[in-house]
Amino acid sequence: MNQPCGQHQHPHRLIQQPLTELTERLRQGARKITAPRQAILDVLRRHQHPLSNKEIHAALGRESCDLATVYRNLHTLEEMRLVRRFDFGDGVARFELLAEGDDGHHHHLVCRGCSRVVEIEECFPADVEAEIGRRHGFTQISHRLEFFGLCARCAGTPAP
Repeated sequence: MNQPCGQHQHPHRLIQQPLTELTERLRQGARKITAPRQAILDVLRRHQHPLSNKEIHAALGRESCDLATVYRNLHTLEEMRLVRRFDFGDGVARFELLAEGDDGHHHHLVCRGCSRVVEIEECFPADVEAEIGRRHGFTQISHRLEFFGLCARCAGTPAP
C-alpha cells in the first residue's frame, strides 16, 4: 500500500495550466467565458491544494464578485469537470483544478488543528481494490481516502 499512485495523474503537481487553455475548455463545453469564471480558474491554477469557496472569494481580491457567484460558478465548473470537490469531514467543500481527462483521484493528509492540506503520493494498488471487492462481492471498485492528524507546528514538534 505504500506505493506512488501510478494509475492516476496529479494535475496540480504536474502542470500549471495557462489560463488560455482553461478558457478554451470552457468554450469547448459551450459555456460563456465570464470574468468570474476566468478569475476563479486563475486562483485555482495558482494553488497546489484545494481551496474553499470563501478562500477563493478572498483570493479574488479586486476582481471580486459576490460569494453567491463564486458558489454558482464552482458548481458549473465542477459539472464541466474543470474542478473537483473534496470533503475533509469538516463541512467545508474545497475545490481543486482538474487537468483535461483526469479523474482527479489522489489523497490528502489534513491537519485537524490548522486545516493544512498536503497531497500524498501513495495509493492503493489496483489489485488490493480488486481483492477487497472480490471478497465482498463488489465490482467496479474505487476509493476515496483522506488521512487526518496534527502537523508538526500544531503538535509542537520539529518538522521532519
